[in-house]
Amino acid sequence: MNDREADLDQWFRAELAAATPGPARPPHEPIDAASGLTGQHCLELFDAQAASRHLDLAARRLTREGHGYYSIGSSGHESNVAVAAALRVTDPALLHYRSGAFFVYRARQVPGLDPIRDVMLGVAAAAADPISGGRHKVFGSQPANVIPQTSTIASHLPRAVGLAFAIERAANLRLASPWPADSVVVCSFGDASANHSTAAGAINTAIHTAHQNVPMPILFVCEDNGLGISVPTPRTWIEQAYGSRPGLAWFDADGTDLPAALTAARAAADHVRAHRKPAFLRLRTVRLLGHAGSDVESAYRRPADIAADLRRDPVTATARLLITAGVATPAEVAARYDAIAEQVAAAAESAWNEPKLTSAAAVVATLAPARPTVVRTDALRAMPEGDRNGASRATDPAPGTDAANGGTDSPASTGDALTLAQALNQTLAQLLTRDRDILVFGEDVGRKGGVYGVTKGLQQSFGVRRVFDTLLDEQSVLGTALGAALAGFVPIPEIQYLAYVHNAEDQLRGEAATLSFFSGGRYRNPVVVRIAGLAYQKGFGGHFHNDNSIAALRDIPGLVIATPSRADDAAAMLRTCVSAARVDGRVCVFLEPIALYHTRDLYRAGDGAWLAPISGVRHADIGRARVHGTGSHLTIVSFANGVPMSLRVARRLAADGIHARVLDLRWLAPLPMEDLLDNARATGRVLIADETRRSGGVSEAVCTALLDAGFDGPLARVTSADSFVPLGPAASTVLLDEAAIESAARKLLAAPPAR
Repeated sequence: MNDREADLDQWFRAELAAATPGPARPPHEPIDAASGLTGQHCLELFDAQAASRHLDLAARRLTREGHGYYSIGSSGHESNVAVAAALRVTDPALLHYRSGAFFVYRARQVPGLDPIRDVMLGVAAAAADPISGGRHKVFGSQPANVIPQTSTIASHLPRAVGLAFAIERAANLRLASPWPADSVVVCSFGDASANHSTAAGAINTAIHTAHQNVPMPILFVCEDNGLGISVPTPRTWIEQAYGSRPGLAWFDADGTDLPAALTAARAAADHVRAHRKPAFLRLRTVRLLGHAGSDVESAYRRPADIAADLRRDPVTATARLLITAGVATPAEVAARYDAIAEQVAAAAESAWNEPKLTSAAAVVATLAPARPTVVRTDALRAMPEGDRNGASRATDPAPGTDAANGGTDSPASTGDALTLAQALNQTLAQLLTRDRDILVFGEDVGRKGGVYGVTKGLQQSFGVRRVFDTLLDEQSVLGTALGAALAGFVPIPEIQYLAYVHNAEDQLRGEAATLSFFSGGRYRNPVVVRIAGLAYQKGFGGHFHNDNSIAALRDIPGLVIATPSRADDAAAMLRTCVSAARVDGRVCVFLEPIALYHTRDLYRAGDGAWLAPISGVRHADIGRARVHGTGSHLTIVSFANGVPMSLRVARRLAADGIHARVLDLRWLAPLPMEDLLDNARATGRVLIADETRRSGGVSEAVCTALLDAGFDGPLARVTSADSFVPLGPAASTVLLDEAAIESAARKLLAAPPAR
């Protein structure tokens, strides 16, 4: 035990000895009129607080001994036990990493759970940890409805808002959901997190949604200890920032006063449950023992401030209350506290002896489950035909629209040859008709039908509950999707442009991609994120509408990235992504090349060669490419806009007796390794036509994959420049073009063949 831990223990025991016992009273009698807190209930809350405290101490001890790993403690925040007591076990909780007492109390309400052992298994990174399986120390439990969160600051708030929205939406649509229709979503975080743009955006989204009379049953709990690691939060700041926000009910309590905290927490929870509107509860807490095990508070805090916090220790305050209320004697409280310490010590000893994860295969087992046969079966379920539930009306063109201003000139049926945009529109309509769990939403996707008309008519056909517009905030768009996924939906959110997803990438990287990983697959994120992107738009937007960088997405473990280039592939791949999300809980990014949305022709004006029917194509296996042609001299590997360019180059080469095949990767993650290698070996020469940037582009991964697999034939790549895309004709100076592809192909054909 170090000096700070010893100070805390000595203070607790000294205060017990100094407390004046009140007249003994039966445990069932109230000890506080306002809260109705009984002696027995107070003992139960104290036990949870004491367990959380001893878990912190044990975690620090294990770390010092080399048997535990980085763990952020909850000491000083134990008043959050009152929030757990004010809610139902069925209310989903997304917790702050200092909500240890909440977790202990909540888990103890579920028969068979042992929160002490579970937390210690997490601290020891034991494979037996029932939530993360040894991958991270998190507060989470599916039986206790605690959804695990990482320690990324405030990143869980958008998901919490999305879940609160989706619980009500599921009930309205009569969709089966894990959560009761009258649930309250609780989301806790620290005062420093409250200043993060993610928190500000999520809270604003909750208020904005409720302002439109859309139910938003969420309770925000700010555990305000006045510090963000070493940076102080002004004492009155949280109240000034959130205490008078229109549409956000405000509740406040002193965390050292358990009855007051319980009264405020109950009032806040009851308000949200009754009114289905957001509320904000500020718990004034302290932070004891520093930010984390490695933090030395004395380097940035005055001794007087540290001592003042010690005097506000909530565990000591509850113990003092038990004594002065006559519920227990000092000796009885001390014995109870020490018995809990022994229980935690035994759990710690057992936990660090548990086996750890010992292989990469074991670590990644919960990252991205893949059952292609089951996915294929789901994707091949019968699609609707004709005007069922208004599905055919979803493709009606808007008066006066055309490709230049974002309209989509829709054909009569899926049997006709379609553009990419038309195929997506009709496939979305079919999916919405067939599957009640589908939601389509994003900025401008509803009334307008999308900037490029891809969702035109869907809202009119399927209603505002299933196809709707969102705030102009990508974090909220993705957060809504992640919350809806937890509520039983398969959401299809749209990010308007690829350049905009970087505003909210942590919702994909830090939240969506990690949930299954850190919950042992118990929680999933079935979501298909549609993103309009890549370059080659004529006369519009510059970089912000012609972003050709996807490296940040390809680097996310487990993420599926689909990039169709033609109508039939778009329809089949979208169906597959939706089924992979539903069946395996996969997180899919569906990257749609804007410049190909309304493309009809391939070789010459009016040939209609880039149109394709979608009626007979219903599935495309994830990680399988598409081959155009059977040329034996050269394989041109490409995707998206590069595919029609490469096909035109291949035709010009054929006129000179050079026969090339074009391999459309279609899936950028996972790469179609089998097809890539087979077609590379079939011709012995490979040219990669990559419209993304030379550094960090797709071609780097393709080259590496071929070399790793032993391909030793001539290999080259041609890419766009390492540049943002400028406005106007200057764009052609930095983007891959057909001349560059053809020149590189002819140069490669002059190289010696493979050994």
